[in-house]
Amino acid sequence: MRKRDFLTPIGITFGFIMIMLAILTKGGTEGVNSFLDIASIFVVIGGVIGSLLINFKVEQIKLTNKVLKEAFRQNNQRLPALITLFISLSERARREGILALENEIDDVEDPFIKKGILLAIDGVEPEVIQDIMSAELTAMEERHYRGRMIIEKCGEYAPAWGMIGTLVGLVLMLNSLEDPATLGPNMAVALLTTLYGTILANLVFLPMASKLEIKTEEEVFLKQIIIEGVIGVQSGQNPRILEEKLGAFLSGDMMKEQEKEKAAKFAEESFHEA
Repeated sequence: MRKRDFLTPIGITFGFIMIMLAILTKGGTEGVNSFLDIASIFVVIGGVIGSLLINFKVEQIKLTNKVLKEAFRQNNQRLPALITLFISLSERARREGILALENEIDDVEDPFIKKGILLAIDGVEPEVIQDIMSAELTAMEERHYRGRMIIEKCGEYAPAWGMIGTLVGLVLMLNSLEDPATLGPNMAVALLTTLYGTILANLVFLPMASKLEIKTEEEVFLKQIIIEGVIGVQSGQNPRILEEKLGAFLSGDMMKEQEKEKAAKFAEESFHEA
């Protein structure tokens, strides 16, 4: 089960708290009431939803909830552990043959890795394996992009609908010019829709879309390493050469983490041998 990414809700909550503190500092509790307007909320939220219904198909809109959840989850796959796995698979394949990896498949949770290893076991040529896995990687990028695009569009539409709400409020305000006492309050209400739209766009939708894009880039990076690992195992590369090849993707901190994992694995194997 994937871990939750607590930075997303913490960031959104922190942003709203800072805005509330700024309002309370200058206007107190009465100032907070000045920034609440149900009609403005209806204009922004309703406008964004309406635009999404026009812009996207029903199937895409249904994915919104799933896409939003991804912004609140972490990728559990760690690069050093991934490289250690492929070194282990390579060692066994060279020692016992590629067919011996059938016994290792059940312990592999990642379906992408499992698919690649099964293709290798079936004797598929390395070029064909790379083509198949690269095509799946491209399809994944496209799915992620389409899902992320809904959130990006929300970030585009929210400020626009905020401005529309402001224009509506200004029209209503101009219609009551004969009563100067209402001009200030009406102007404040008119500007609230722009405020709501801007906050939603820059504190919620656009940051979440950027985070989803970063997550996609990280997943693509990992899957490219997986493809290299599968090809190395299938072609019978020397485990040490494969380790050096995949280790090129590691940062300094990740290399230290891998060394710790290798030391722990060596200690465990020594214990079992004893």
